[in-house]
Amino acid sequence: MVRKIVSFFDKLEDKIRIRLSHNPILYSIIGGIGIVLFWKGVWEVAELFPFLHGMGSVILGTLILLITGLMVSFFIGESIIISGFKKEKKLVEKTEAEVSMEKLSIDYVVSELDHIEKELDELKKGKDNTHRKIPL
Repeated sequence: MVRKIVSFFDKLEDKIRIRLSHNPILYSIIGGIGIVLFWKGVWEVAELFPFLHGMGSVILGTLILLITGLMVSFFIGESIIISGFKKEKKLVEKTEAEVSMEKLSIDYVVSELDHIEKELDELKKGKDNTHRKIPL
């Protein structure tokens, strides 16, 4: 039961994040409202803990942040907008094989850059040697 609920909200978050990522201004307004309501609720709950007066703000703010995907991105960074545009899977949703393939791709690019850097160094050394005057 809990797994179905978590799965539902995870899919809902993905759909909303993908749609909102195409309109960053609207995304930031909704996210801003969610963040302000969340912290307002936290503040009110902290002040009035025995009565839990601010619980409505905490619940509403948390719900907005969760369904827009900003709960995590607020603490991590802006990469969530880029992943929404690219419709990428989250790291936790990727299989081990997909992660391994990405690592291999990155390793390949790094090795190619190292190779290019070595060739450039050799060309620079060769150029320096050709400009030297040879005494007769």
